[in-house]
Amino acid sequence: MRCALILATVLSLLGCTKSGSDTSLLSLESLHGQWVVVNYWAQWCAPCIKEIPELNSLDQEYAQVTVVGVNYDGKEGQELELQRQKLGVTFASLASDPAAQLGISRPVVLPTTLILDPKGQLVATLIGPQTFASLAQATQQDWNEASQQNKKSRPKGPAEAG
Repeated sequence: MRCALILATVLSLLGCTKSGSDTSLLSLESLHGQWVVVNYWAQWCAPCIKEIPELNSLDQEYAQVTVVGVNYDGKEGQELELQRQKLGVTFASLASDPAAQLGISRPVVLPTTLILDPKGQLVATLIGPQTFASLAQATQQDWNEASQQNKKSRPKGPAEAG
């Protein structure tokens, strides 16, 4: 029950925009049964900036994994969207910090990445910059040979185009 409550809380906080002008909101139903990767980032954090392409790739590569970000500085609206565009963030953003709802302390080191399993249970807290391989492993994905059927069909973000 606690796991379902945690997942419901995290997912209800989603107030996201995907890349560009796509303003669709993710719903609880759309993430049911998926791995959720919650990443804390800030525009002044060099390791955060370095790992953004890795998070974008993970989000785009696996249909069963959804990456969501938390702007550590609490930016919202246009200011948040400008930072996301500047850094090439294509994964969704949470409207607010989910730490309290997850029963954990707010991270004090950036980047910090939380891994929630398909049941909504927090299964890992990763500190420091991650790679595509480390994120795929944490979410139990086969990162060596991602099959075409498991790939998401989304356009590449600005940091990944051309």
